[in-house]
Amino acid sequence: MTTARHIVTLLKSHIAGDEDRFLSTALQLAAHEARQGHGKLAQEVKDLVDTAKTRQPSMRRAGGAIVLVQPKGELAGLLSARYPDIRLTDMVLAQPLRQRLDRILAEQRQQASLQSHGLQPRRKILLVGPPGAGKTMTASALAGELHLPLFTILLDGLITKFMGETASKLRLVFDAMTATRGVYLFDEFDAIGAKRGDRQDVGEIRRVLNSFLQFVEQDESQALIVAATNHPELLDRALLRRFDDVIEYTLPDVSLIEAILRNRLDRFATPELSWVDVANAAHGLSPADITRVADDAAKSVILDNSGTVTAASIFDALAERRLAAQAMDASNRP
Repeated sequence: MTTARHIVTLLKSHIAGDEDRFLSTALQLAAHEARQGHGKLAQEVKDLVDTAKTRQPSMRRAGGAIVLVQPKGELAGLLSARYPDIRLTDMVLAQPLRQRLDRILAEQRQQASLQSHGLQPRRKILLVGPPGAGKTMTASALAGELHLPLFTILLDGLITKFMGETASKLRLVFDAMTATRGVYLFDEFDAIGAKRGDRQDVGEIRRVLNSFLQFVEQDESQALIVAATNHPELLDRALLRRFDDVIEYTLPDVSLIEAILRNRLDRFATPELSWVDVANAAHGLSPADITRVADDAAKSVILDNSGTVTAASIFDALAERRLAAQAMDASNRP
């Protein structure tokens, strides 16, 4: 590894808050410099690494968020934590949607400037749309762009049958937002935010919704709260007033499908491929399904050692994906 690559790796590990990787790369850099005859520099780097290892881990992420492998104590059953590497540039998004997400990022990055003028950045976001449209991936990308941890709320740990217990656990989650800045994802949010008064709801779920409304209204942390649902029609209307932005995701049109396929298959030759025909054939699929189709076609190219993506390989992958979707729909029917 060259010195330049060492520097890039050092920066990446620093941004990711990975202190072990940071120190390991520093030692590799010292060894590289020693081989180049720069003994004094190599020894200086090694001494600094040895000194760092004797101290408590102190690497922090942007915005003051402390690196956490996983939340501790009772929070361990309520949150899972990770640092996503994905960025918005890794996603193929319709321009209006991209602009709204860019606005959220701009306000988050310049929140101090906004607050100095008595304004608050967008911080509570509701994402709605069909499965596989990119809602969960967006939460990861927002965390990656802001160099913040992504905390996903674990619904199976949060929702219990015991009166009042879920609300107490929800309070712990909102307390964590105040303690540690990050992106907090409430996926499948309709499990919490279902309409009050629904004949099939239970008392505990009503209490959870009321507690969430209260906590999100009172929340003044610097965390970015992202809720995502496939079923916006199930949400209580009182929730909408608590969110700064409600962003709708839809299935991609033909031009966006073509962009997703081209982006995913740009490493391979496609000399005789009609992108328009392929995109039309994929119409009605979600971005997640289209990505899987492209990946399946790419695997065929690699396994065949042909180096060329053909229309047949994509159409075969499309047919297989549609059969899988039909089987899933059939299994979900009562």
